[in-house]
Amino acid sequence: MTILAGSFSLPFLGASVFIAVMTYLTYKLLSDYLHKWIQMKPIPALEGTYPLIGNALMFKTDAGDFFNQIVDFTQQFSDAPLFKIWVGPVPFVVLYHHETVEPLLTNSVHMDKAYSYTFLHPWLGTGLLTSTGLKWRQRRKMLTPTFHFSILADFLEVMNEQAEILVERLEKEVGKGPFNCSNYITLCALDIICETAMGKKIYAQSNSESEYVKSVYKMSDIISRRQRTPWFWPDFIYNYFGDGKEHDKTLRVLHSFTYKVINERAENISNIESDSESEQGMRKRRAFLDMLLKTIDEDGNTMSHQDIQEEVDTFMFEGHDTTASSMTWALHLLGSHPEAHRKVQQELEEVFGASERPITTDDLKKLKYLECVIKEALRLYPSVPFFARSLCEDCHFRGFKVPKGANAIIITYALHRDPRYFPEPEEFRPERFLPENSVGRPPYAYIPFSAGLRNCIGQRFAQMEEKVVLASILRNFNIEACQKREELRPVGELILRPEKGILIKLEKKKPQLMSLSYLLYFPEY
Repeated sequence: MTILAGSFSLPFLGASVFIAVMTYLTYKLLSDYLHKWIQMKPIPALEGTYPLIGNALMFKTDAGDFFNQIVDFTQQFSDAPLFKIWVGPVPFVVLYHHETVEPLLTNSVHMDKAYSYTFLHPWLGTGLLTSTGLKWRQRRKMLTPTFHFSILADFLEVMNEQAEILVERLEKEVGKGPFNCSNYITLCALDIICETAMGKKIYAQSNSESEYVKSVYKMSDIISRRQRTPWFWPDFIYNYFGDGKEHDKTLRVLHSFTYKVINERAENISNIESDSESEQGMRKRRAFLDMLLKTIDEDGNTMSHQDIQEEVDTFMFEGHDTTASSMTWALHLLGSHPEAHRKVQQELEEVFGASERPITTDDLKKLKYLECVIKEALRLYPSVPFFARSLCEDCHFRGFKVPKGANAIIITYALHRDPRYFPEPEEFRPERFLPENSVGRPPYAYIPFSAGLRNCIGQRFAQMEEKVVLASILRNFNIEACQKREELRPVGELILRPEKGILIKLEKKKPQLMSLSYLLYFPEY
């Protein structure tokens, strides 16, 4: 009987321990939730906020509808310094004025990304975009030299080559009427980032059906859908009832590709030194991957292949869709505003004349108005329309206390439309960014590449690429937009893109017999 009683007591004891642990965890979670709920009660809130489920039931699942909802909320609370949203039991404060954005982004305490970024971890690991704390600081310090301007200048050759291929492809659309230019631009950007990041040509512009190319697009969509649907946040539910299987299948394609490239590059690193000469005397091109393979930390340690894969995957994710989005919006805006279009082409004629030569770094410095166009396009349509941080200590925003552990989401799209600094904010006016018109504008009123310590490490790379590609297109074609602004319907997923693409018409630009600058130098001609 004693043995029998002991055998019954063991399962009973196990069940008791399990119940006790679950009770404790439930108590901790509920007490933390109630603490935040009470402390954040004074912050303006949406109607229809319910305990535990928050505002989750009111969110639209369609990406375009969801983005428009968020924008409508910022307009609804335009006179308030911030408002709060509860996504289930997770609280967010929404920021869209520079007065609340600046203290967050300049505070070195609030460096952690929000919870929703964890859904990027299976793909990107904890690379520069998603890492926090000491790892982020060490990694940022190690990688910053790889984005030095002198190194970026080496990538100009790749950008020129891929832009030339893009122009050749676009020539086939001349005279055919409206066509969607989004895919053309995106594939060009993907070819550029693959060759500059990995030293690998994937020929996306000539082979858009590549499994890797399709998987990059698919993974972005999968992650974005999960971020918008909090009931799929738990892994168990997502794997059994959501897109878990499709996510894992797509992930295997992405990781196997970059894993193979990294290992091939590492095996041949002695043959691809950036300063070496090939048998033909041609200098080998550098790639970010080559520099990562040789990067050494303060203790003299090199990065592991897993560390390198995190960063290469991050470059691939951040480095093509963002620039492609910006360039596509810029083409629409130029095609809709003939005067700005004319000014850009006049500037290009002054710099290049009738020449078809590749673009140099000196040329890029001279394209001042084109730079203003790109900046204004990023103001109206920032490639990353919102991003979020986790608050690592209690803080105050304009008199409202927000407790540690809450999330802050910055709506870049709304921030860039503050009429105090951008009068008639919906109007496309590149002249806003001329030096004389930028005086007195707060630096955190315009942050297309984020700002503060975690600003985008690749922003100079992106600006260089956008100038090269847009200049190449506008040196060859006249553009006419075929959609009105209200027809575009921006979709704010991970990247801001038009729901149905950008439709334009192209006309072959007539060659100029003589550039304006040539006439200025030789007026007697």
